[in-house]
Amino acid sequence: MHAMSLTPPIEDAWLVIPVFEEEQVLAGVLHEALEVFPHIVVVDDASADRSAQIAREVGVTVVRHPINLGQGAALQTGIDYVLRATEPTQAAYLVTFDADGQHRVQDAAAMVAKAREGHLGAVFGSRFLDDRTRPGLLKKIVLKAAVWLTNQQTGMKLSDAHNGLRVLRRDAALALDLRQNRMAHATEIVLQLGRTGLPWAEHPVHVLYTDYSRSKGQSLINSVNILVDSILK
Repeated sequence: MHAMSLTPPIEDAWLVIPVFEEEQVLAGVLHEALEVFPHIVVVDDASADRSAQIAREVGVTVVRHPINLGQGAALQTGIDYVLRATEPTQAAYLVTFDADGQHRVQDAAAMVAKAREGHLGAVFGSRFLDDRTRPGLLKKIVLKAAVWLTNQQTGMKLSDAHNGLRVLRRDAALALDLRQNRMAHATEIVLQLGRTGLPWAEHPVHVLYTDYSRSKGQSLINSVNILVDSILK
């Protein structure tokens, strides 16, 4: 039995998963997520591989971009879909979740519980609130620099500004209007949520760096790109 199945399904939260060419791992990520989150929308950002087909075969909702628009645009498409396709009671919370296997479903479930119990508009996952995540020294330095820049730009005081695992209450999700399609969308999310004045918190999460996720762009180079995007935003 999968340990995840011990968690009761969360019926009033939707996972929003941006996808670009993740056919190697997507089925496993989705099957695991479905054990806790029965409502998932995958936004396929014009993948040339079988990602969209795999997601459909697993049985989740799929929205597809005809051209590649970037992760920020994919997140906004997924958020818009959930907000328009559901009543508030059906999607009280939206969870942004990566497709490459880096995020843990149990962390997402715990973050929804924290948002619910604390009446929070947003919960941000942070890999820097404990020492489970091992990004490597140089990557950590670059990501910390990006955090500092984001906090300067937004007035927020986050410990991890570019973690793709977030929980948004429906009213917070309604406030988002993302225009930055590259990694700068993470700063934009923080900025726009900060402007709402809604209460928020961080939650410690364990980001799983694998050979696959590193090959998909979670390298030091990608961290530098995040920093550059934060400066140029």
